[in-house]
Amino acid sequence: MTPVLQSATSTPPDLDSRHEYRPPTVDDGVRLWEMARDSDVLDVNSSYSYLLWCRDFAATSVVAVDEDDRPVGFVTGYLRPGAPHTVFVWQVAVDAAHRGRGLARGMLDALVDRVAADHGVTALETTVSPDNAASIATFTSLARRRGTGIVRSDLFAAGSFPDAHQPEDLYTVGPFAAPTNDSQETS
Repeated sequence: MTPVLQSATSTPPDLDSRHEYRPPTVDDGVRLWEMARDSDVLDVNSSYSYLLWCRDFAATSVVAVDEDDRPVGFVTGYLRPGAPHTVFVWQVAVDAAHRGRGLARGMLDALVDRVAADHGVTALETTVSPDNAASIATFTSLARRRGTGIVRSDLFAAGSFPDAHQPEDLYTVGPFAAPTNDSQETS
């Protein structure tokens, strides 16, 4: 395991307070699939899987919605069966027209606040390919805001995949402190 960041604290200003963060609904599933498809970075799952995700894992996922309640970003996650105090973040996406406004940051903060309060989650895991500097920076920033560490370890080598796929490194953020009172999420 490789420490990525030593414990530090820093809270950036809210970059865009016009968005609301909430759990996804089945009606959001198609939009999540579209954002994943249009990202040109994420592995795109079937449209059916996004519908199921919104139904079965809404409590551990979040969408950012605009003033018309249209999803413009999402984080999909689940509680790890073998580590129920750990939320695994599967995908993070922000619509191209809404990037650079802090939505990924806001969605991750809303998710961590909710799963910490509702499920006693104390850590977050995610996998990132080594060339995805933006994702690494996003999760490093989460650790910094939460005043905790982030550790990288090997998880899946490129040879583990049946297709041309980069390795996926595991990043673990935590342990988390008590939930903050300034989450923008509403239920």
